[in-house]
Formats: sequence, C-alpha cells, structure tokens
Amino acid sequence: MKRTLAMLLAVLMMGGLVACGAEETPAPADPAPAVSDTEATEPAPVEKQVINLWSFTDEVPKMVRYYISQNPEFAEKYEIKETIIATDGGGYQTALDQALAAGGEDAPDMYCAEAAFILKYAQGDAAKYAAAYEDLGIDVAAKMKEADIAQYSADIATYNGKVVGLGYQATGGAFIYRASIAEEVFGASDAATVEAAIGAGTQSWDKFWEAAAQLKAAGYPIVSGDGDIWHAVENSSEKGWIVDGALNIDPNREAFFEISKKLNDNGWTNKTTDWTDAWYADMGGTSETPCFGFFGPAWLLNYTMAGHAEAGNSWGDWRVCTSPVGFFWGGT
Repeated sequence: MKRTLAMLLAVLMMGGLVACGAEETPAPADPAPAVSDTEATEPAPVEKQVINLWSFTDEVPKMVRYYISQNPEFAEKYEIKETIIATDGGGYQTALDQALAAGGEDAPDMYCAEAAFILKYAQGDAAKYAAAYEDLGIDVAAKMKEADIAQYSADIATYNGKVVGLGYQATGGAFIYRASIAEEVFGASDAATVEAAIGAGTQSWDKFWEAAAQLKAAGYPIVSGDGDIWHAVENSSEKGWIVDGALNIDPNREAFFEISKKLNDNGWTNKTTDWTDAWYADMGGTSETPCFGFFGPAWLLNYTMAGHAEAGNSWGDWRVCTSPVGFFWGGT
C-alpha cells in the first residue's frame, strides 16, 4: 500500500498537479503522459474481504443477500462466498467437517446446522471451531431479550456457558391435510371442522383414532406412515433424551410403541418410511390409496411437499390446522 501511494504521488507531481511552491518549476525533459482529473482523484480500489457462508438451504444466504442490498457500505468491504450442499445422505456434514478441519482462507466463517445434528457443532466434537457470539462484541442477553428469542434455541447451542449459535425459526408443528378428502369424509374442509374431528389441541390421540377409523371406512389412511406421528410424539415430550447425564425415555416417547402398533394393526397408514419415494407419492397424491395428512412445520410444506404436490395431482388441495399435540420439528 505504501509503495502504491508513493507511486501515485510521484505521478501526480510529474503531471504538475501538486503545488510545491510559488516559484515556477521547469518542465521535465521527458514529461510523463498527462493524468486526467478523474484518474488523479479516483481512490485505489479496496480489496474486499471474503466471508465464507455454508448452508444446506438458501434461506440464510438469502438473508445475507438482503442485508447486503440494504447496507451498501458493508458491500463495499465484504464479499460473500456461498456454499450450499443438501443434507441428503450426510453430504453436507461430511463436506463441512472437512472444510472446518482444513482451516485456511477457505474455511467456513458462518455455517448452518440442523436441529438433528446441531449438538455436534455446538457442544460436541466440532464445537471447538465455533466462536462465542459475545467474542464478536454482541450483548447476547440483551439482544435475545429484545428479539424475544426462545431460550431453548440458545441452550441447544451453548458451549462452555457461551452462546455459539442461534436459530431463526421455531418450527412449530401443525397437521397438514387434504381438503378434498376432508370434504368427502367429514362433510367440510375448513380448519375448524377438521380440528374438531382430530381433537386438535387436546394433547390426546383419542379423537384422532376415531377420525382414523372414519377415514379407513372411506378407503383413506390417516397418515402415510407411523414416522409421520413419531415426529409429533418425539418433539412433544417434556424432557430430552439425556437427563442428568443418563438416558431418559420420556413416557410420551415410550407410548409411541403402542401408537405405531395401533396404526399398523388397523391399517391406518400406507406403511411408508420418511424420505422415500412412497412417502413422496402420498404428498403428490399419486399413491394407490392417497393418505389424508402429515404432521410437520412450515418448512415441510415449502421445501418437501410443494414440489411433489405440483408434480402429482394434489396441488392446491392441502390445508393446515392445529395438531392434536403441540410439537416442533427441525430448525436451522
């Protein structure tokens, strides 16, 4: 930089644009090419600092892009390099682990983790790569209170008593159902009618089983597979899997064995497995016996169901209502 400034100053003086005193200075024997006013006053370009951002969806990159569009002074100093890899087959975690371990200028500066594997990066083996938010000069407690961030989303990403990660979504769950089937079986497709039929908000499955029997009589399984209810069961439990350092089986989770048996014994599902072609076929409405609904948060709709529904014959037929039990699933 010093050398660049010195060279620039020399060019300016040779062009006669810097006043060195009142006395007239003889022109040099071999004058340099003239420098235009624009060239003389234009500052040297600033080399931007690269920020490596890793994610498995485009949500966080879109947020960063929006921030940059609203803060041009930031855009003048920094350049964002995005790496987006799907989580299917563990590809994202494998690549992220290798990049973190390799370090160097290409190492991730900001990276996302899903609720299913956040503990590895926030409290486990890979937590050593995470910086505490307070080390960035952030008053974490004040900012969390100001933004009304759920405490559990900070607790899950706290390492050595310091927050190293924060979620931006609560991923509350709902019951997602097909309006045409509701119309046929329950006489109406509005949320209130379906909620009454499945026992929405009761924290009980009793009404849901009654609805399952009604649907079965009409030729429809109430859900695609028992895994759909598992997410509602697992994430509605009062305590986690580890309590005071020991394995804990919450009564709600233990009850899933009976729930699964009931579903299968009565033929109330299509016996599919999450994230398989048969499961997706139920979302698209292309299975032999279309299922009535799924349990999931908003991301299940726009990231998973929408594409399959559009490709099938169920596009526009899905509705959302309150689940029998309150739950969450996922989160970045």
